[in-house]
Amino acid sequence: MAKDKVLIVDDDPLICRTIAGALRAWGYDPIPAGAVSEALAALDTDEPAAALLDISLPDGSGLDLLSEITKRRFRTVPIIITGDVQADEMLSAFRGGAYDFIGKPIRLDELQVTLRNGIDARRMRRELGIIRREQTRQFNIDQIIGQSPAMTQLAALTRKVAESEASSVLLQGESGTGKDLVAKAIHYGSRRANAPFVAVNCAAIPATLIESELFGHEKGAFTDARARKEGLFEQAEGGTIFLDEIGDLEISLQAKLLRILEEGTFRRVGGLKDLPLDVRVIAASNRDLRTEGEAERFRLDLYYRLSVIEIDLPPLRERGDDMLVLAEHFIADFNERLRKRVRGLAPEAISIFRHYSWPGNVRELRNAVERAMILEDGDIITTAYLPAGVATASSLSAKREAPGPAMVGERAAPGDMNAAAHLPNPTGPAGVEAPLFRLPQGGISLDQLEMSMVEQAMELSGRNQKRAAKLLGISRDRLRWRLKKLGQSLACGKV
Repeated sequence: MAKDKVLIVDDDPLICRTIAGALRAWGYDPIPAGAVSEALAALDTDEPAAALLDISLPDGSGLDLLSEITKRRFRTVPIIITGDVQADEMLSAFRGGAYDFIGKPIRLDELQVTLRNGIDARRMRRELGIIRREQTRQFNIDQIIGQSPAMTQLAALTRKVAESEASSVLLQGESGTGKDLVAKAIHYGSRRANAPFVAVNCAAIPATLIESELFGHEKGAFTDARARKEGLFEQAEGGTIFLDEIGDLEISLQAKLLRILEEGTFRRVGGLKDLPLDVRVIAASNRDLRTEGEAERFRLDLYYRLSVIEIDLPPLRERGDDMLVLAEHFIADFNERLRKRVRGLAPEAISIFRHYSWPGNVRELRNAVERAMILEDGDIITTAYLPAGVATASSLSAKREAPGPAMVGERAAPGDMNAAAHLPNPTGPAGVEAPLFRLPQGGISLDQLEMSMVEQAMELSGRNQKRAAKLLGISRDRLRWRLKKLGQSLACGKV
């Protein structure tokens, strides 16, 4: 392992020799320089970990050399050494980026500790920078994988929210749809990227501890509070706190959260004063919080405050062939991790992936791909090692797949709620099933087609959202999302 190099800049040969001998004994590689010009040359060629800078030099000042180190962004830790310590020089040195200041005559034990701490701090800053760059790369918005219109819109909305100054964001979607990934993409795509991202699972912390965990406590606030403790909100200062499963947060704590969002202050448990706080709150739930609020299981005022920016994540079953795009992404990822060379999915596996409803969404898909790649011996994922539930459910789904709705422009009788299920299922030559809808020669707008289907379902259901969602084969939450997208009010019809 290469030794850390330390530059000694002093025009006194005796001091240089003394320090150089101590550095060798401590495991460093010393580089002596008697002038500013020699020191600059050494900085360019040797890239020392630290530099010991005397202020008075034959061709200039150590403070000038300090300025050059800062300006040219050398990764060297500058430590000032001088026998004439002046207050204004110390102030100039620290403002210029000096790590520490040591007076002459030099105490070697003091120098050793200062040098070790400075180089360790440099190494930690470098490692932290690498970690932050990797996190930014790993969780950037481009990692929201999908080619369906819903995912294209989701990525565009996530980018806008990340670049905004919105203090609160609400993510809603089924479990496994990637709410945590979107939360991280918002954080690492924002000006807060270099500040902490603190994730909290509100359902995993016991009710007796969650207030202290979130907001911290003062010494003596309760029996076991032997010292002041920072809460998770304080730890996220300047960054983002992600409150997953916020629907499980107690009503009393919801009131405190609402106050933080509205006033930008919080109070520790047992505290007597409000403390300022600058955090972005991203909340997530797999339940419809508006419905929960109407049932008095969630504060509606908090829902309204959070839903100024609301992002609905679509389930995998409503994303077309995105499951195949995601499968390719996971195969590439696991090829690197597992040191395999899997090229893709076999045709029968593709068919199973398309027919399966993926109730566990992206998380379930990822686990299925990982399992198959661990067990598969060949370079193609076949059906042999897919989870039994995936293959079985897909097979049953393909056999009992219901006939499709009427062609665009055809309307069933308003009174017949099951009219769509009674329509014939046309077949093509040799019993091959014909398309549910044949694209006109001149093309068609997907948005207009979607609007037509939603309007027909609402009319057939008597404007009952639950029954309309059933006719379309989607959840009521997804229907509401589509109604929002089409510019209709969520309050229309019966709920």
